[in-house]
Parts: sequence; structure tokens; C-alpha cells
Amino acid sequence: MAANTTEPLIETKGLVKNFGSFTALNGVDLQVFPGEVHALLGDNGAGKSTLIKILSGVFKPTEGEIFVEGEKVSFTSPRDATGAGIGTVYQDLALNALTSVTRNFFLGREMTHFPGPFGILKTAEMDRIATEEMAKIGINVADPNQPVGTMSGGQRQTLAIARAIYFGAKVLILDEPTSALGQKQQMEVLKTIRKVQQFGDIAIILITHNEIHARLIADRFTFLSLGEVIGQGTSKDLEGDDIKRLMAGGAEIGDLAKELAV
Repeated sequence: MAANTTEPLIETKGLVKNFGSFTALNGVDLQVFPGEVHALLGDNGAGKSTLIKILSGVFKPTEGEIFVEGEKVSFTSPRDATGAGIGTVYQDLALNALTSVTRNFFLGREMTHFPGPFGILKTAEMDRIATEEMAKIGINVADPNQPVGTMSGGQRQTLAIARAIYFGAKVLILDEPTSALGQKQQMEVLKTIRKVQQFGDIAIILITHNEIHARLIADRFTFLSLGEVIGQGTSKDLEGDDIKRLMAGGAEIGDLAKELAV
């Protein structure tokens, strides 16, 4: 597990996001450290998606500040966030199933022998890089020219993660990376996350509804409910039922059972 003796790699202070009269986030403070898996948990509508869209440059906050490596940043687009070292891997992965592993890895950033749109691709070098970068986090690709559609769901997640890291992600935001996968593929993804964590210099924000996965992999937890932080702490701070209660928006299990019986 990560030792949080360093400064946070990414930090938010008092983030607020309003959509008209609706407040999606209301004063969210968050710190994520290098080499740490930080689980961001909460029920639907808690504000998780809004928060990661602010961090990845899709939304601008109404109020509050974002710091990356101690420097205040302001994002006007996802390109700004990527340039600051924030890589977001969404559930849809932004992969083209019909094209090769290599072409997906370099999508829009192909290496060519000559500048401009008509440069000849450095195919062999791109194949080598894609294969090596995926192997670093646990997936051995026999043929980098195979269509992505022939890969397992876990391998596709690994491809998207490896791509983000290769192109400079210091902060890796993973949006429900195991949600649509079978159990074996889920474990593939968790092993990939663990390998990335072992690099020691990348901060990982994991958004998940899976309590077991959060317990297995996360060093630190932040719980959101109705746009506000209702709990934070390390894995050592949390007792067995704390995660269940906080994931349910702070409600006690007994209270929920009574509500269900009405």
C-alpha cells in the first residue's frame, strides 16, 4: 500500500458544480497521492460522475480549485486535462473493435516517418511499443495487429490503461473498470491496477460500485452522497460495516430495512 508521506499528486478544494438550480457537487475536498489507489464510492446520483468530468476537463467547476503536483490548474477542455497528466478511462473505453491493437493504442497519435497527414507510418516501432507497454502491466499480446474485437474485456481495459500511461498520465481515473466483465476478467483488471500502483508514481482514482473490489485494491476511500463528502479514510480506518453504510449514503442498514418494509 502507498505511504502518503508525499504531497498529493492531485487535490481539489471546495469543488462546487451547479447545473441551474441543481447542485451536483457541494464543496468537495479530495487528495490523491502517488502510488495510491483511491476508491471513489457512492450511490447513483452521489456526484461521482460530475467530479471525474471536472477532473478530466469535461465540465468547469462553478467554484473551487484543482491542484496537480501543487500547481493550481484550470481546464477548459479534456485536452487541457490530458496535457496536465490526467488520463481518464471511461466505461466505453473509446476503442474501435474493428482495428488493430496498435492502431487503437496510437489512435490519433500515430508515429510517422514524415510530418503531416501523409507521412508513412512507423508500423514496426508502433507495434513494438504497444506490445511492450501492455506487457508492463500484465498482458502479453501475441499479435499487435489482431483486431481489438477479438480481445477479452479485461485485455481491452488493459490496452486503454496502458495507452493513457504511455501518453503521460500521472493521474489515472478508472470509471467502473470491472462493471461489465465476468469474474475472471475482473481479476485481470484488478491485477492490472495493482501493477500500475507498483510503479509508485501514478495516482489512481477508482470509481466502482463493487464493495469487494474496493476492499481488495484500494488504499484510501472517499464516499460521496448527494454531492458532498460523507466519509474519508484509509482502508485501516474502516470497519466491516462502514463501507456498506457509507456506500448507502450514510444510512444505517437497519434504517434501510425499515424503509423497505413500509
